[in-house]
Amino acid sequence: MIDRLLAELPQLMVDETVKAALLEDWGRAGDITSQATLPKHARARAVIAARKPGVLAGLGFAESACRQTDAALSFLPLKQDGERLAPNDQVARIEGPARALLSAERVALNFLGHLSGIATATSRFADQIAHTKAKIVCTRKTTPGLRAFEKYAVKCGGGANHRFGLDDAILIKDNHIAVAGGVSKAIDAARAFAGHLVKIEVEVDTLDQLREALQAGPDVVMLDNMSPETLQRAVEIAAGKVILEASGGIELDTVKAVAEAGVDLISSGWITHSSPVLDLGLDIEIA
Repeated sequence: MIDRLLAELPQLMVDETVKAALLEDWGRAGDITSQATLPKHARARAVIAARKPGVLAGLGFAESACRQTDAALSFLPLKQDGERLAPNDQVARIEGPARALLSAERVALNFLGHLSGIATATSRFADQIAHTKAKIVCTRKTTPGLRAFEKYAVKCGGGANHRFGLDDAILIKDNHIAVAGGVSKAIDAARAFAGHLVKIEVEVDTLDQLREALQAGPDVVMLDNMSPETLQRAVEIAAGKVILEASGGIELDTVKAVAEAGVDLISSGWITHSSPVLDLGLDIEIA
């Protein structure tokens, strides 16, 4: 599982994003603090370690930050993305030119902390529903420019991915329905438009809308802001005819009841847009 996750992000995508972050951090003159205080030929070694428990994601970004800063920096991973971390667990060891090491530190930790935070939040939701068939999925509520990476972190945490953009699936929301003139009309129009490989999902707010949607035959129905009791009734009405996704304000203390209602998917924007950073630090030793 971990090897599969590591293979999903093309290195070029990682390197280009990390490069932009390094250039942003270095500004016009580079790391003037390290240049001012450290001898040019000074060397150092360091370890990246977890300060709090969580799930690791983004190790390749830290490695890229070190490699692109100075090829003379050696980066030895001690864990893999998707692994659970306990406090003080060592994630990686770095050794080489001290100036380069410190110039790469913040970018490396920013990516590691952010992506590991998403993986950790996802894992906590996934753990709550592990006894059910439901899966936690992310949304398009992501940081601009980081969507692919944040969705990767979701998978590291045991979740699954919803659509990546507006072009890879049709998702008919309440505003589409309002303009189109109804659930059935919107689904029929989408079916006439879509190619044979394009999935169609429709959002419904009531059980009556669900019944109307089932007549039109979408691939997935999103049940928006429904109580666990209403979700359970929706599962009974759908009777396995479509994939059912629960959405809307689902939190860690409510996700178990939602999953136990029998839905297939539970979508959460919170895991990508509001998950706290996982605290990881870099501790340095003179080589």
